[in-house]
Amino acid sequence: MLLKQERENRVGLFPSWQIEERHRRILALIRENTGRLILAGLCSLLVGLTTTAMGYLIKPVIDDIFVSKSSTGLVMLPFAIMFVFLFRGLGQYGQQFFLSFVGEDVIRQLRNQLYDRIQDLPISFFQKERTGVLISRITNDVTMLKTMVSTAVSGVLQDTFSIIGLTAVIFHLNWRMAILALIVLPLAFFPIFKLGRRVRKISKSCQTAIAELTAFLHETLAGTKIVKAFGMEGHEKKRFFTKTGELFKLEIKSVRVRAISSPLMEIISGIGIAFVIWFGGWEVLRGETTAGEFLSFLSCVILLYGPVKKLSHLNNSIQQGLAATDRIYDVIETQSDIRDPDNPRPIPQGTHSIHFKDVRFSYGEKPVLQGIDLAIKGGSVLALVGMSGGGKTTIANLIPRFFDVSGGSICLDGIDIRQFKVDDLRKQIAIVTQEPILFNETVRENILYGNPQAPDQAIRSAAQAAYAHDFIERFPRGYDTVIGELGGRLSGGEKQRLCIARALLKDAPILILDEATSALDAEAEGIVQKALENLMRGRTTIVIAHRLSTIAGADQIAVVVDGRIIEIGTHSDLMVRNGEYTKLYERISPVN
Repeated sequence: MLLKQERENRVGLFPSWQIEERHRRILALIRENTGRLILAGLCSLLVGLTTTAMGYLIKPVIDDIFVSKSSTGLVMLPFAIMFVFLFRGLGQYGQQFFLSFVGEDVIRQLRNQLYDRIQDLPISFFQKERTGVLISRITNDVTMLKTMVSTAVSGVLQDTFSIIGLTAVIFHLNWRMAILALIVLPLAFFPIFKLGRRVRKISKSCQTAIAELTAFLHETLAGTKIVKAFGMEGHEKKRFFTKTGELFKLEIKSVRVRAISSPLMEIISGIGIAFVIWFGGWEVLRGETTAGEFLSFLSCVILLYGPVKKLSHLNNSIQQGLAATDRIYDVIETQSDIRDPDNPRPIPQGTHSIHFKDVRFSYGEKPVLQGIDLAIKGGSVLALVGMSGGGKTTIANLIPRFFDVSGGSICLDGIDIRQFKVDDLRKQIAIVTQEPILFNETVRENILYGNPQAPDQAIRSAAQAAYAHDFIERFPRGYDTVIGELGGRLSGGEKQRLCIARALLKDAPILILDEATSALDAEAEGIVQKALENLMRGRTTIVIAHRLSTIAGADQIAVVVDGRIIEIGTHSDLMVRNGEYTKLYERISPVN
């Protein structure tokens, strides 16, 4: 805690100098575009030189044309001014294009890194983080970082060249007035750095509030049917208005802090310009400086204060970007607790036996499984039954290593599954869940999820075995029909049959069915059950069953209660014992 506070204090005092490892990684991404940065630098140099020339040309305009009445100057100087503005425009275009390209490329890479990391994180991570918050990290936070990259780099390049050039000109014109004009500049830096800490803190709060709002929208829009069914539209509107109100307060606070830096710079600039006019005016009156030289000097000073004023806005953008960087790298640097072994073992071919040996598992301090012992023969069917919350799904989730056991081991053909690569292990497993998960793609692409290299004939064969081919053919575009978000254009039975076709196409030797028919009506369940029988054939299968009548033919049935297996055997064996299974069967099966 003390280290965190110390870090915050350091960042607040010296926001531009405090460089952390994650900030260096951003700089490394920027440096990958060195060629374009050089071109942007040359364009920025051109803008800086033309800015300097604009200030310097005022002297000959006043002295040669209006004082000396030179006709040559009247002809040449307008052309010179036109060329200055032409090159200034070209420089500004090139600078904006190349720096925007760099900014967009950095954002693209960061979004890719962020999504890549999110996809590699275990299920436990997604149980802690809300989907909407993660979406906000990829969209809003990364976009704020783009503003920092583009603004910071362009500001550093263009304003640095302008300040150097204009400073050289004012010292060339009148070194005494130059010292007087620049003496107030150090006063500008203290409020900039002081406000930086405040901007960064508020910006982080704003980004958190936006993430909360995104999460709220994701939840309520996904649950629109429930909201309307219970007549809770008014309630959800109030919740939304409350969240937007909180975000509004933070945004206004941010505006207030950011807006104050500009008036401070104006006041400081005004003091400097006032000194220049006072001192320079006396020199003009005494004849020590010409009117053109004084006006040129004054113009250069005004142009010089412009880039200095931009430092306040530049610092605000940097602080907002750094806050976004922290939120992005909080995810990218998250370590997965599901790791591959240093020397992974190859997985044997064919059907697999699975052996749970004194398996224990906990969510934090809460024990979920306690001393699970199970032996599943290759090609056999194990059914897990019991009341909700007993631990059935957790047992199934441990096999593909969605979670790792807290104690004991799970063996595949006698080898601990932690000795295999996670990808290799999951290639051996197909899963059909209670809630069909489909994507807003075509029917073909959803089935191909099981095996992206499969030919069309294999797709059709899988659909036929899943009893899905006939209803697919009735669609206007057949297998090329887009099924909508989460398969919203399909019935529950149709969605489940597509999921079964997907699992069939994967052709994995281990199959997990997590209450795959519990959400279906009797007619749909009958068709899906036939498809599941085709899917289960020749595979080691773990079935989590809600309707006990559907698993009477399982080779083994394990009754799970409060994280323990209290009975195991065939349907007939368990019925004879007249124990917990019999009670479950009599309680549940007649109703269903």
